[in-house]
Amino acid sequence: MENIGAVFVSEVVGTAMLVLLGTGVVANVALAKNKGLGGGFLMVTIGWGFAVFAGVIVAYRSGAHLNPAVTLGLVANGSEEFGMNVPVNAISVLAYIGAQILGAILGAVACWLTYKQHFDAEPDPANKLGVFSTGPAIRSYGWNLVTEIIGTFVLVFVVIAFGGNRQGDTGGLASLGALPVALLVIVIGASLGGPTGYAINPARDLGPRIAHFILPIKGKGSSDWAYSWVPVVGPVIGGLLAGWAALPLLPLLTT
Repeated sequence: MENIGAVFVSEVVGTAMLVLLGTGVVANVALAKNKGLGGGFLMVTIGWGFAVFAGVIVAYRSGAHLNPAVTLGLVANGSEEFGMNVPVNAISVLAYIGAQILGAILGAVACWLTYKQHFDAEPDPANKLGVFSTGPAIRSYGWNLVTEIIGTFVLVFVVIAFGGNRQGDTGGLASLGALPVALLVIVIGASLGGPTGYAINPARDLGPRIAHFILPIKGKGSSDWAYSWVPVVGPVIGGLLAGWAALPLLPLLTT
């Protein structure tokens, strides 16, 4: 376990980079007086995809999970080690997830600092919250949960399938190479992201929502905690189901 500190830092920095660039593209599209204002949903999906690319590159050492759903999906799939030969156990799983949430908070704070004047100029509290966290187009908690489960299942199942030797020696997204992961996130956003904004990552949604709650954002309004459980519980369920489903299905599909 001597490498646990190194993978913790790797996941913090990688997730912070992911969230800074991902929330940054939303801020550019949604907040008043930005040069990217009105860029549209496709710009957001492309931005988030390549935010994942940057995060994976930065966090290669830890396996670049950057997402509790990926971490838990690998556990469900029977992984015995994470990045840097860190054994899979309760301590390492908590270290990964804690690092991801902390990194997401830091990335969201950096985004707010970057766009501080535009947050101040934006009159709509919903647009401000939308930079930080996802929200449903039609609020129906049960169906919103289904959407997040399906989107995350696709992410984690394909990650495991792409990973060749069941995530290689390091585990996580890094063993795929960063570009396929970016393209996967783009297609999930373009295809499945409309109903809920495709959190597909509990840390990506919860961390920035915490940042929204604690930051002194002018006229920010509610952090919508009533919805906050959906983009946490849905991705966790989707990731676990993907990890379990990959055990019997992938050997049939790849041999």
